Amino acid sequence: MKIERVDLYHISLMLKRPFVTSFGPQQERQCLILALHSEGLVGWGECVATNDPGYSYETVQTAWHILSDFLIPAILGRDLQEPEQLGDWLRFVRGHPLAKAALDQAAWDITAQRDGLSFAQKLAQPYAEGARARVKVGVSIGIQPTIAETLTLIEQYLEQGYGRIKLKIKPGWDIELAQAARQTFPHVPIMLDANSAYQLADVPIFQAMDNLNLLMLEQPLGYEDIYDHSQLRPLIRTPLCLDESIHSADHARYALALGACDIINIKPSRVGGWTEARRIHDLCREQGVPVWVGGMLETGVGRAAQLALASLPGFTLPGDISATDRYYAEDIATRFTLNQEDSTITVPTGRGLGIEVDVDRLTAVSLRRQTFTK
Repeated sequence: MKIERVDLYHISLMLKRPFVTSFGPQQERQCLILALHSEGLVGWGECVATNDPGYSYETVQTAWHILSDFLIPAILGRDLQEPEQLGDWLRFVRGHPLAKAALDQAAWDITAQRDGLSFAQKLAQPYAEGARARVKVGVSIGIQPTIAETLTLIEQYLEQGYGRIKLKIKPGWDIELAQAARQTFPHVPIMLDANSAYQLADVPIFQAMDNLNLLMLEQPLGYEDIYDHSQLRPLIRTPLCLDESIHSADHARYALALGACDIINIKPSRVGGWTEARRIHDLCREQGVPVWVGGMLETGVGRAAQLALASLPGFTLPGDISATDRYYAEDIATRFTLNQEDSTITVPTGRGLGIEVDVDRLTAVSLRRQTFTK
């Protein structure tokens, strides 16, 4: 498939409510949407880089620069046979996984369409089990003004059918919150996400929560750290999950070799795309390490690809892949709804991502757009 054209959109969507983590609040979500054209087909990708460099050093501005000046020119006019080729094509750019992931997603989408497969089916080709029809999902709750408001939100999401709750924490907003949540909802799977807000010296905080039967503690220490997590893990009973520390299959290998975690959160964008995410999935599956798919407030474009990844056989824990109406009043693509009876979302079965992108809506929320041709 000769890559004939790429359209790049910088969009802005308002969240239904502010999403607050240890990095700070987010009300407006900016991201990049990418359309890859070949042989009459269009493959869609989403770059989840945000307005500021909190979660990652990448922002929408840096991603636009890297994509428009380096990555897109490097692929225009080339013959794309399979999406795994992209890694070699883009290797000359060091880092910038969020930017690379947008092209990787589009490549998986367009080649799946060519092959008459869904994105999930194409990803699942190496596995005898194939792709799941539905994937278990949970909901992530940002930091609220009060514990009482947090408990109210938990109750609302449980009533909507979500079966797993994730609570964002930060220093000073941790033990009391976790204790209140567990006391109020004794049988609900609850996990905590620190987004790298703590240090190894804070181990007494985590030990104080060991008796709460938490599903996991996600990324408590440095965002590039593996070693200190390996020191923390033997000191607590709560399963330890790594997120920001895992940038590639090699990083996952290092973490497992050091005993730095019990669980890995695989965000495909964080690791440069679905090709690398599948490698991490395979590594963890071989070693019996549970994995799940993390979210970055994606639109329906990114959400469809996340669901495809989460349908692979090694993903045994609910992912952060909430229904569309969780974040946006009006999305730019096909809406996803929660199956309330089992806290799942149905994986698209149409060719490629299996979604329809509302180009009029996409244009309306675009801050800028550029078309690239050879």
